[in-house]
Amino acid sequence: MLARVLVLAAALAAPQAIAQTPPRPLARPLAEIALHPERDASAQAAARNESRIAAEISGRIMEMPVEVAQTVARGTVLARLDCRDHELARARASAAHEAARSRLELAEQQLRRARELGAKGFFSKEAVDTRETELEVMRADAAQAQAQFASAERAVEKCVVRAPFRAIVRQRLGQVGELAVPGTPLVALADAERIEIAAQVQLADRDSLAGATEVRFVGDGGTRKLKLLRLSPAIDPQARTVEARLEFARDPAPPGASGRIVWRDPRRHVPAEFVVRRGGRLGVFTEESGVARFRALPQAQEGRPALTELPAATRIVVAGHLALQDGQRLAGPGN
Repeated sequence: MLARVLVLAAALAAPQAIAQTPPRPLARPLAEIALHPERDASAQAAARNESRIAAEISGRIMEMPVEVAQTVARGTVLARLDCRDHELARARASAAHEAARSRLELAEQQLRRARELGAKGFFSKEAVDTRETELEVMRADAAQAQAQFASAERAVEKCVVRAPFRAIVRQRLGQVGELAVPGTPLVALADAERIEIAAQVQLADRDSLAGATEVRFVGDGGTRKLKLLRLSPAIDPQARTVEARLEFARDPAPPGASGRIVWRDPRRHVPAEFVVRRGGRLGVFTEESGVARFRALPQAQEGRPALTELPAATRIVVAGHLALQDGQRLAGPGN
């Protein structure tokens, strides 16, 4: 009877003894536990070209067939200027050009005749040289007249102001009946196709954005995929940020759309629950040949996943690490 009581007492005490046994440290490869935190930054869609289209010649505005908020194709007429003075100038330049060509033809005939007579001894060498000089002068006059005609022709073309790209009309800066002079703004346009995302990225997130495999814009108009174009090397002295420029993979958001860019940090981070403090430093314990080794993580912060450059195969102690000390032998190496 006494033996049975002793056996029963031992059985009841056994679970208590097991419960008091500290858990054996457990290690797992960093690749299995690593986190890739999501990062974000404020962003806005911006047209690559925000242009104020101006008159290049003088003339009264006769017509402005576009309206604010209208989307226009490349080559669309934005404004028409009174072109009568420029058409008259073109006519004068054309007449002058024809006259210069006629004089050039006459000079060529005279030179040919002078050379024929000179070969027969009826024309002196000096007279032939004079004819040759006159021909060169006439050629120069004809070239000048041709250039003046081309300039007048170009001025007539500028009487019609056209959109240089597919665009959204932001403002009508000129009005019908006003006198435009070279440089007078007529229409403000925003590029409707070449649209970029401008984002202000924290310095600490610059490298992670540069290495991200996928970046998304989340904001006005929904979610869209992006591709990183460039990161500015300049740092904003007040905000301590750098500017990133990204382009839409397809279907760009409208200019002015605001939101955030979102991406996952491609660098490995140790979960916060495995980070401990030893000797005033934050880090993790790794298992090396059955021995616990403390590896400091210089960028670690309390309660946040810690960036690490340890190899993916490094075995991180994930259980029993709170009581470990550097150099302590682990029970059952290889767990």
